[in-house]
Amino acid sequence: MYTVGIDLGGTNIAAGICDENLNIIVKGSVPTLASRVPELIVKDMAALVDSLCNQAHISHSEISYVGIAAPGSVNPDTGYVEYSNNIQMSNFPICEVFKKYSPIDRVYIANDANAAALGEALAGAAKGADVSVMITLGTGVGGGVIIGGKIFAGGVNFSGTELGHTVIVSGGRQCTCGRRGCWEAYSSATALSKMTKEKMTELELKGIKSLMHGMQRPDGSVSARVAFSAMKEGDTFAKEVCDEYIRYLAEGITNMVNIFQPHVLCIGGGVCNEKEYLTVPLTEIVERDQYTRTGKNKTKIVTATLGNDAGIIGAASLGR
Repeated sequence: MYTVGIDLGGTNIAAGICDENLNIIVKGSVPTLASRVPELIVKDMAALVDSLCNQAHISHSEISYVGIAAPGSVNPDTGYVEYSNNIQMSNFPICEVFKKYSPIDRVYIANDANAAALGEALAGAAKGADVSVMITLGTGVGGGVIIGGKIFAGGVNFSGTELGHTVIVSGGRQCTCGRRGCWEAYSSATALSKMTKEKMTELELKGIKSLMHGMQRPDGSVSARVAFSAMKEGDTFAKEVCDEYIRYLAEGITNMVNIFQPHVLCIGGGVCNEKEYLTVPLTEIVERDQYTRTGKNKTKIVTATLGNDAGIIGAASLGR
C-alpha cells in the first residue's frame, strides 16, 4: 500500500506518493491561487493526487490514506482548519471536502510545521530520535515537537508548538502576532534581512561601504543570504550582523533545549543552508548557556535534510 502527502502552502500545493518506507516515488505541484474560495483549492488538491496516481500507474485502491499538511490552527480530531490567515480558511472541514472530490476515504490533517517536523523525525535529520524539535527559519519561525514518533500539539487549540511566538526580548520588536519581542521577530529569515538592511543603512550614514552593499538587489532590498555571503568573504560588518542573529537564535534554541531536552534539534528553512557557519557558533552558545551544561549528554543541533519534501513525507505519515 501507498500513502499520499499533501503540503498546502500559500503559493503552491505540493504532493507526493510515498511507499511503505516513506520514499517519495512521484511528486508534483500546482499553484494554490490562495485568494479563491477554499473548496476550489481542495478540488485542485484532489486533482493533483489523481494526476500523480496516473503518473505512477497506481490505482486509488492502492492508496491507504491521504495526509494534509496545512498552515494555521488545525484540528486533527475533526479534520477542520480552524483558522489560517495565509489561506482564507476558517472553521473549514478540509478532510470531508477532500473526500467529496476523491474516492480515498481516509484523510488526516496536521499543521504544516508539525508535519515537517514529523517528516524529519521519521525519515530525515532527526531519524531515530525519540524526542526531537524542529524549527523552520523562513518568513516566520515555525516549530514542531515530536515525542515517540508522534506530533505534540498541546492540549487545547491544537497550537501547542508555536515556538516562534515565545518572547526573548520583553517589549522588543513588533511581531505579526501582536506581541512584542517574539523569537520570530529576531530569528526568522525576514528578521535577518531586516538586520542586514539596518546595518547597511547605519554604515551608509557614516560614509562606509561594505561588501553587503554590492549584494543588494536592484530595488535596494536584501535577502537573508547577504550577511552570511559577505561574512564568508571577510566582511567584518557582515560578521557583526551574523553574530547578532546567531545570538538571538541561540536564545530561543536554548529555551527549547531547556523545555524539551530533545535528542535532536533540527533547523530547516532557507537559513539552514549556511550549515556549519550557522550550527557551529550556535551549538557553542547553546551548550554554554543551557541549564544542563554540565551533563554529558547534549542535544545534537543539525540542519534539515529533507528540504521541501519534509512536509510531504510528514503528511504521508499521519495515519501510521
